[in-house]
Amino acid sequence: MNEFMLNDMEAFSGYIPAFLFILLRVSIFINLFPVIGAKQLPVQFRIGLAVFIAMLLTPVVNFEIAENNIPIMIVREIFMGLALGLTVRFLFLAVNMAGTFISHTMGMSIATAFNPDIGQSTQISEAYGIMAMLFFLVMDAHHDLIFVIVKSFELLPAGQLNIKPMILQVLSLCNTLFVLGLKIGAPVMVGILVTYLLSGFLYKAAPQMNIFFVIMPLNIFLGFLLIILSIPVFEYVLNIEFGNIRKEMMRLIIMAKG
Repeated sequence: MNEFMLNDMEAFSGYIPAFLFILLRVSIFINLFPVIGAKQLPVQFRIGLAVFIAMLLTPVVNFEIAENNIPIMIVREIFMGLALGLTVRFLFLAVNMAGTFISHTMGMSIATAFNPDIGQSTQISEAYGIMAMLFFLVMDAHHDLIFVIVKSFELLPAGQLNIKPMILQVLSLCNTLFVLGLKIGAPVMVGILVTYLLSGFLYKAAPQMNIFFVIMPLNIFLGFLLIILSIPVFEYVLNIEFGNIRKEMMRLIIMAKG
């Protein structure tokens, strides 16, 4: 009986290093994950979800851990979790950036709120973030991304990733961050820019008119109207980008494998 229990303990102890490495990658990814990893959710929930996923994966993921290579493996796993998590997080940062662009254009940038995930943000950014979160959940994109993080252990075991191409890929995603923010905010920004141009012509035609007190409420009204009218465009852009996230993450894994 004691020998049987000893064998069970040895088998169990063999899973501990694999569990810790899986937990390291998964916990970083979950912490950067939109909606599920939001700071508004209890820490216990995020920790519990990461531990639950790690426990499910531990018996089916094979690890070859060399004692003299553990520090390097830890660094690589941290970077892998950060790279995959930031690939998703950048999309929501782009949505927040689009809301900030629109707020400045409308003259409402003074109305800010504290967002636990990114700090101070405008009210319009908050509204855009809520809409993006709802689209994210409705499209079941969170299921696809959890599938990718699980699949990453099959395609890229712990400690076997190549960091250099991943750095270049993450930096390239920073460029797409600004482009996507402009795409989302363009309908509203262009519409308000036209009103600024028209107000300039109006001021030249009637200099005695106090154009400032006319254009400010007009920009706010027109801005909200354009936001409502541009929701289908917002949904269309997010639909494409949510579909591309999984491809970007798989590409990142394949590049790191090479």
